[in-house]
Amino acid sequence: MGIVAGLDSSPDFTRIVVCDTDTGSVLRQGYAPHPVETETEGGGRPSDVDPQAWLLSLGEAAGGGLLEGVQAIGVSAQQNALVPLDSQGNTVRPAMVGGDKRAQVAAADLIDALGGREAWAQAVGSVPQAAQPVTKLRWLNRTEPDNARRTTALLQAHDWLVWQLLGRPVRRTTDRGGASGTGYWSAASGGYRPDLVELALGHQAMLPEVIGPSDAAGTTPEGLLISAGTGETMAAAFGLGIGFGDAVVSLGASGSVMAVHHEALVDQSGMITSLADATGMHLPVVTTLNAVRTLRGAAELLGLPDLESLSELAMKSTPGAHGLVFLPYLEGERTPNLPHTAGTLAGLRRESMKAEHLARAAFEGMLCGLADALDVLRGRGVAVRRLFLLGSAAELPAVQAAAPALFGTQIVVPQPADYAAIGAARQAAWALGVSQGTLDPRNPPPWQGPVAQVFEPGDELAVGQAVRQQYVSVREQTHPGAFRS
Repeated sequence: MGIVAGLDSSPDFTRIVVCDTDTGSVLRQGYAPHPVETETEGGGRPSDVDPQAWLLSLGEAAGGGLLEGVQAIGVSAQQNALVPLDSQGNTVRPAMVGGDKRAQVAAADLIDALGGREAWAQAVGSVPQAAQPVTKLRWLNRTEPDNARRTTALLQAHDWLVWQLLGRPVRRTTDRGGASGTGYWSAASGGYRPDLVELALGHQAMLPEVIGPSDAAGTTPEGLLISAGTGETMAAAFGLGIGFGDAVVSLGASGSVMAVHHEALVDQSGMITSLADATGMHLPVVTTLNAVRTLRGAAELLGLPDLESLSELAMKSTPGAHGLVFLPYLEGERTPNLPHTAGTLAGLRRESMKAEHLARAAFEGMLCGLADALDVLRGRGVAVRRLFLLGSAAELPAVQAAAPALFGTQIVVPQPADYAAIGAARQAAWALGVSQGTLDPRNPPPWQGPVAQVFEPGDELAVGQAVRQQYVSVREQTHPGAFRS
């Protein structure tokens, strides 16, 4: 069939991979940072970004003939970026990206306006968060009413990039994955909720057509096929090749647990965000606010220069950290819903007050907090037979030693790679194959899986479950009924 490309436009850079359509082997790749300020005065990423920066970065990453011979392109991009357009198709204001703390009040406002968390969970499978486009629309309506009134159409980052690559046609498209994160499209019903757009923005707006996972968004004047595109989370899952029985734990400053499931999950507590994946299935996600930030905090407390040193110290302790239990709710917590709480260190005895035991407790606390999130999915019937661990912290020996027994399942640590870009390329290969009549629209190309290390619970399972129970007991004593509220 030839070669295809996948591009991932993340918050900071564009990465492009060119892959063999049959095997998925990466043949060549390109990279370019976005030409924007990477930090605000407060030290974080900017909340407003000119989308043209994404195009400039894309052009630079594709330089040097990188796309020569490519027959199709898939686009993955940062989620939750809202691009408001006017009636001429021009941006009304810079794109609103990231968590955008400005919108936190708007999120609470929207929850109340519809009648509470349960009403939102029933409507679209998620409860408004500051990051979501629906919440940013409410902020825009309340804070920049003139811009809100000029807004006639809404796109996300991957929608906008696909539209630009196709030469800004009249038809604008998106995919189920991207749409499911907006807060105004329901993965359960497969349809938009225009009433929620009006609730947030104050009036209706044109929304992109949701096309199927193997559909093409269009063809460029040069004959290059452009696939549907999707969000980074969905693209990475597709690039990893996860399917039924697989879960993914992502170890960033905060953490997330997601799994492929056959139906959308409606969760009245709002702990589950019901997303769609890039294959036609569903991707329920549970997020924790505290993951690697727990380890960084412990390293700073112990005066250690990096996480590798913390891991080395933790390996001198034993499972259970001599009775020390660390509830890692350092930023409050979302799972369980304890936004105003703090972390807890329990089980202090003279013999446990050693640096190595605190280091071990930090790793176990982080992983047990994520195991709590995984149990939210398991409790709703999501089968988990193996678990992929992503993020640089997944390479730490202390994580790899403790995770299999604490999660109670096989752990897979894939070799670092550009999985979102690879997933976008796989989507392009699928759309190309369908257009040529060589692939089934229901079955994506069976690309080779990632190179990975595999860890089994083995004889440590009983010990790990005892450590987990110790953690649960302290959590229940400190925050009784947290998972029943």
